[in-house]
Amino acid sequence: MSDSKYVGRLAGKVAVVTGAGSGIGRASALLFAREGAKVVCADISGGQDKTAADIGEAAVAVQVDVAKSVEVQRMIAAAVNSFGRLDVLFSNAGMSGTRGPIADLDEESFDTVVAVNLKGAFLGMKYAIPEMLASGGGSVINTASASALVGWKGIAAYSAAKGGVVQLTKSAALDYAERNIRVNAICPGMTWTGLAKAPLDSEPPTDVVPPQPMKRWGKPIELASAALFLASDESSFITGTAIPVDGGYVAR
Repeated sequence: MSDSKYVGRLAGKVAVVTGAGSGIGRASALLFAREGAKVVCADISGGQDKTAADIGEAAVAVQVDVAKSVEVQRMIAAAVNSFGRLDVLFSNAGMSGTRGPIADLDEESFDTVVAVNLKGAFLGMKYAIPEMLASGGGSVINTASASALVGWKGIAAYSAAKGGVVQLTKSAALDYAERNIRVNAICPGMTWTGLAKAPLDSEPPTDVVPPQPMKRWGKPIELASAALFLASDESSFITGTAIPVDGGYVAR
């Protein structure tokens, strides 16, 4: 994974990335490793194995359902047992769920979307933060959504869960602001990932583009770069933010 254009912005750090089997999570795990981090690649899909293999010795793969406490604990333990510490948690795993008007949404689907997107972020912080405190501090990045900041037709459960992620992020940031742990969120716009049925590592189409002011799809590496900034010491005075990375969607 060595490349002269990378400067080791995460040298010496250990990171956990959820949703690392594809899309933003995969791009982030690869980028974090290129910048010097040891990476736990976590996913439910099985794709985490390929991501970890592509990184090499600086990574381990863990299959995890982020909505289940015992599995999240095992994921965090894998970081400490494999690499001795934990400095960065990128809670990125998520799902969009059933689309349609809220009255047509069944209760089970709502509960599943909230469990993965919101409870998953809570469990990640619950078990990662004590390990970060033991290491002297750290950075948590949660993936929210542009739909957490503005209305978005047809995805009420997803929007509600991601809105909860934003407020969870802000509250946790205040809880640990004096203890050298920063907590921030990124809010992707329409990005060319599995949620958009994108094939793994494919380039976004240019003929069919989403309604974003930049008139193109976001790329996973662009979201990964935002996560890298928040994971690195370059953002050492930033906590409690929810940063849109959305091609101008929220600004409209």
